[in-house]
Amino acid sequence: MESTGTVSAESIITRQESVQPVSLAERVQTIDIIRGVALLGILLMNIPFFGRAFYLESEPLLHPGSTDYNVFVFIAILFEGKMRALFSMLFGAGILIFIGRKEETAGSSSADFYYRRLLWMVLFGVIHEYVLMWVGDILFDYAISGLFLYPFRKLKPRQLLLCALVCIVIGGIKAERRNVQFREKREKYVQVIALEKAHKKLTDAQKKDKETWEKTVKDFRPDPKAVAELNQNMRSGYGTVFKTLEPENIRFHSTYLYLGIWDMVGMMFLGMALFKWGFFSNKLPTRTYWLTLLVGYGIGIPISFVGVYLLQQLVTNPTLFADTYWISPAVGYDVQRALVGIGHASLLLLLYRSGAVTWLMRALSNIGQMAFSNYVLQTLCCTLFFNGYGLGYFGKLAYHQLYYVVGAVWVINLLFNAIWLQFFRFGPLEWAWRSLTYWQPQPMRKLSA
Repeated sequence: MESTGTVSAESIITRQESVQPVSLAERVQTIDIIRGVALLGILLMNIPFFGRAFYLESEPLLHPGSTDYNVFVFIAILFEGKMRALFSMLFGAGILIFIGRKEETAGSSSADFYYRRLLWMVLFGVIHEYVLMWVGDILFDYAISGLFLYPFRKLKPRQLLLCALVCIVIGGIKAERRNVQFREKREKYVQVIALEKAHKKLTDAQKKDKETWEKTVKDFRPDPKAVAELNQNMRSGYGTVFKTLEPENIRFHSTYLYLGIWDMVGMMFLGMALFKWGFFSNKLPTRTYWLTLLVGYGIGIPISFVGVYLLQQLVTNPTLFADTYWISPAVGYDVQRALVGIGHASLLLLLYRSGAVTWLMRALSNIGQMAFSNYVLQTLCCTLFFNGYGLGYFGKLAYHQLYYVVGAVWVINLLFNAIWLQFFRFGPLEWAWRSLTYWQPQPMRKLSA
């Protein structure tokens, strides 16, 4: 019995020693290209939260015809949510790539590497949010979501697609519940006003219903005092910024993870299905990519346009919206995100096949290969530019001017990748993550020719 146990232990050790990260030669370039675009695109949505008060999220919609308004609508229709959806799909595809190779070499211990990898990602997410001060961190949420996906790795593409649809439906139901609650507040308020006009005495509950709706309407308009206070705090030292963002961090990872996990897991399931079909790895016929491009844009963009229109009506006049419209701005949200995201990916794959812009494809591939490091680099650039322990530009730029900063950060990303990958195999954070996952330092420098 002892010798059998010894042989088993030795075989496990041998298997684990043979497990190595994906080499440069094994990387799927098209996946890196799409991941690079998704990573750069995510900053388009993140930049308003880096540089302005959270209360001003939809404020550009209050100024139709302005530059801020036009930029907001353009970003919202073509990119908002779509880049994150695409990034989530690629995360799902990456799960299958990681697990598939580990099961070939490590067998049953592939689960050890998988969960170790995600648990380290949880820690990276906490550091990213609470130390580097990015309240919109997705590393933590992706890691938690990914913990549930290992048992689904061997499902067929259609089964994974069904899982994605179930998640999207559940997420849609949750969104509609919030819309129903919004309308219920309005209905209760109308009933209270009718009682007041009839000179009826209001109960405490009815008074509260009235106050609740009035506060709901008021919250759609940014409070100048609250904005000024947040601006001052964010332009202060590190300690003040930490205290200011801490409750937002807690709220984000308690409410968003609860509400948004169906969004993330659903898109990851969809990405797993698309990867098994060969979509991301450029294995499908050209006509298929043209079809997914046309369907993705042809259906997804109009739905996105309707959502932005409804959001503008809601923000401009929440009372009129509640009395007039019976669908929420979130109608079809995850569907249009997925469709437009797939449309973007199809366009990139068609460009890649054409060979028209090889230099751009190479640059985007570098970004995708170092997505983790680039994601955190974006945070460092933005927090040091906007927060008080850096240059202190928080709240000083108009909405459209924030995108000048996006362009500058993209240039930094591109230059950093081009230089770094001349000498090293992985990005610095990719190297740290891999070394921790395999519990041994990975070779970092490229061998000279």
